[in-house]
Amino acid sequence: MTMRILVVSHTYIVKLNCEKLRTLASLQPGIEVTVVVPQRWRPGGVQNKTIESQPWQDGSFRVVPVRNFSQNNQGMLTFGVDLLHLLREFRPHILQVEQGAKSLAYAQTITLNQMLGLNAKNVFFTWWNLPYRLKPPVSWLESYNLSHTHGLIAGNQDGADILRERGYMSDAIVMPQLGVDETLFRPESQPESQPDLAKKLGIQPDEFVIGFVGRFVEEKGLLTLWSALRELGDRPWKCLLLGRGSLKQQLMDEAQKMGIGDRLIWVESVPHDDVPRYINLMSVLVLPSETSDRFKTLTSVGWKEQFGHVLIEAMACRVPVVGSDSGEIPHVIQEAGLIFPEGDAATLGDRLMLLMNQPTYAQELASRGYKRAMDDYTNRALAKKCLSFYDSLLATAD
Repeated sequence: MTMRILVVSHTYIVKLNCEKLRTLASLQPGIEVTVVVPQRWRPGGVQNKTIESQPWQDGSFRVVPVRNFSQNNQGMLTFGVDLLHLLREFRPHILQVEQGAKSLAYAQTITLNQMLGLNAKNVFFTWWNLPYRLKPPVSWLESYNLSHTHGLIAGNQDGADILRERGYMSDAIVMPQLGVDETLFRPESQPESQPDLAKKLGIQPDEFVIGFVGRFVEEKGLLTLWSALRELGDRPWKCLLLGRGSLKQQLMDEAQKMGIGDRLIWVESVPHDDVPRYINLMSVLVLPSETSDRFKTLTSVGWKEQFGHVLIEAMACRVPVVGSDSGEIPHVIQEAGLIFPEGDAATLGDRLMLLMNQPTYAQELASRGYKRAMDDYTNRALAKKCLSFYDSLLATAD
C-alpha cells in the first residue's frame, strides 16, 4: 500500500517533536511522510531569537523548511510558492495542517489541494478547548476550513466537542500532538537507583516525595497544592518542584508562613533528558490545574488544561499520578490514577494521604498508569492511531 502524508506545522522545527511522524513512516512499506516547517520562526514572540530550520531525512521521513510569512503568529502563518512546488511534486494522499481551525496555512493548503487536483484528504489538528465567538472575516475563514475538512485530530475531548457545536460534521479522533519517549521516560527504582541525586536534593530514603513539573503560575493550581500540603502534618515528606514562573516568590512566601519552607525543593532549568531522573525520585506526581476565566493567557476567554503531557511522562516512569478534573486531565488519567475536584485542597490532601498510607495501592496505580502510557501514549501508539484514522478517511469517497 502506498500512502503519502504531508504535515504542516511549526511544532516540528524541534527535531525531538518529530518522533511520532518518523515512527509513522516506518510502520509499513509504502508510507512516506513529508513535514513542512517554516524556514524561519521566533518561538515565544518577536523579542526572541529567530530559528533557522534545517532540512533532514530518515528513510521515507523528511523535514522540509519552506519560506514563510509571519514568523511568530501561528494563525497568520502562510508559505511561499515553494509549498506549491512541493505539493505538485509529492502529491500527498493526506494533507494535514496542525495550526488550528482558524489557520491561514490550512486555508492555503485546502485551496492548493483544489487548484492542483490532488484529491488529498484535508486534516487539521487543534488544541483549543474553550468556547469562543468569531466575527468576520475570521468567522468566514473558519467556516471555509471546516467545510472542506475530511478529518479532525483534536488534542482533547473538549476541543472536538466545541467544533461539533460549531457545525463540524466529519470524522474526528482525540489524541495528543506528541507522544512520550518510553526509552527516555522509563521506570527506575526510587530513590535507591539515584542516591547521588537524592542526596544532592536533600531527600531521605523514608520520605514521601510529592512532585510537580511545570510553570509556576496561578492556573496550575499550586496554591491549592500548598493548602493540601498543610494537611500532611509532621509525616516525613518533601515536595519537589521542577520549573519556573511568576508565582514562585509568592509560593515561597506562603510556604514560609505555613512553616513548610524547608520541605520544598526548587529545581529550575532541567534539560529534557534529565527530567526522568527527577520524576523517578517522586512518590507521586501532582497536576492540580484550575480552570478560570480570570487567568488571561492566550486570549481573554480564560484557560483550561489542554492535556498535561507531564502526566504521561510520569506514568511511563511508573510513578502514580494525581490530577484535578480540569480540562483533559480526567480523560488522560482515567482509572490509572486519582482525580480530585479542581481547587479542592481537602480532597487533594486526602488523595496524598491515601497514597502515603497505602504503598501497595500506590504501586497498583503506578502499574496501571505505566500500562496506559505504553498502550496509548508512546509515539508508536499514536502513530498507529494516526495510520488507522488515515486509512478510514481514504476508504471514504468524497
